[in-house]
Amino acid sequence: MKLFKTGTTGTPLILLNKTDYPHWLSQQTCAYQRWLESNDYAGEGLCLIPGHDGQIDQAIFAAENLDTPYACAALPELLPQADYLPQITRDSQLQNLALAWAMGAYQFDRYTEKTATYASLVLPSQAYVDKALRFADAITLVRNLINTPAGDMMPEHLFEQLLTVAEPLGAIVTSLVGDELLQHNYPTIHAVGRASIHAPRLIDLRWGNPDHPKVTLVGKGVCFDSGGLNLKGALGMRNMKKDMGGAANAIGLACLVMSHQLPVNLRLLIPAVENAVSNNAYRPGDVIITRKGLTVEVENTDAEGRLVLCDALAEADRENPELLLDFATLTGACRVALGLELPGFFCNSPSLAHDLLRAGEAVSDPVWQLPLYQPYRELLSSDVADLASANQKGDRNKGGAIAAALYLQSFVSDNTAWAHFDINGTNGYPGPGRPPGGEAVAIRAVFHYLSERYA
Repeated sequence: MKLFKTGTTGTPLILLNKTDYPHWLSQQTCAYQRWLESNDYAGEGLCLIPGHDGQIDQAIFAAENLDTPYACAALPELLPQADYLPQITRDSQLQNLALAWAMGAYQFDRYTEKTATYASLVLPSQAYVDKALRFADAITLVRNLINTPAGDMMPEHLFEQLLTVAEPLGAIVTSLVGDELLQHNYPTIHAVGRASIHAPRLIDLRWGNPDHPKVTLVGKGVCFDSGGLNLKGALGMRNMKKDMGGAANAIGLACLVMSHQLPVNLRLLIPAVENAVSNNAYRPGDVIITRKGLTVEVENTDAEGRLVLCDALAEADRENPELLLDFATLTGACRVALGLELPGFFCNSPSLAHDLLRAGEAVSDPVWQLPLYQPYRELLSSDVADLASANQKGDRNKGGAIAAALYLQSFVSDNTAWAHFDINGTNGYPGPGRPPGGEAVAIRAVFHYLSERYA
């Protein structure tokens, strides 16, 4: 069956907040009330109510909060196959329901055959279907990129995937590969990626009218992170295919911008590397002259993400964009501070920070601002270079997310409105519509901000 249909006919699907169930129940027939009571239904989850002919007369589902995006994500699989007509009229709830329906059917099935059947949701118009699918396609893309094992998602594969999805939307995608990075002055990207047989590259997407406001996205594309010579342990290395989660989310956000035809001049930069170990791997204590001209002493080769990002940020900043946003699975310290579900962000513009927080609340995609606490710059001081790549003063895990953000800020001009998102990239607490594995993080919040600003 089709996941979505349009029209006005189907089995009624009653959707309620749990707190509204007692009032709803009081309005029902005695037969309905007896049926619900006999099934021990107390206004939580799903219950099917039969009619006189034994067919389903209506389905009722009570959720904690229908205004959250995935409140109804379990329904496509829980409901018997049929067409279901939701009995709600609020536009935002219908949009959330449509997105939840699409994501409730998500499966990562590249390597194994998965069969499932889903109920069909009947929506008032094709416009609801199209909007849900634009968001679902972007989120699915993010998840699939992160879930794909590193052996099939190295820099060259990431480039090919971006070509596949972006060129039909009218984007131009190019890349600098291997020693071309040195020829064009991207030394830190080259240094981190040169030890891999999968050549490092800077992927560069451009889309939109050059006369429109310049918006640039940057995503950390470390396709696998062994830790380099500061080798990770087995447990820490196990899930490092997700270390390109920043790139995946930046790609997903770019696709939302392009598919909605926002009036912006979009650029997307992805420094894509594998942080591997070989005889030419970069070393702790090495000093690299970055694209911006700042010298950086490598404190730890497992703090590679900020190195690949700094050259990309310097290039992005060179064009004086109206807005510069980067996404990166950068520090465990941010996860310690905020947990696995709440992404932290750092911002050099109070008004931008305020608007991002508000946008996240508006679409139930929360983000949390952390401080660019300037005294912590001392943590990045070096005796031999302009700055160190990571904390050289005491416990490097204390204030680690702030120190990393301050490092990145060194490569962005003060007059460029910039926000840095330090994300997890996976579902920390899986649930309906949000299975274990890769996840789109903060992109609905940021897109909502962009769509309001550039409507």
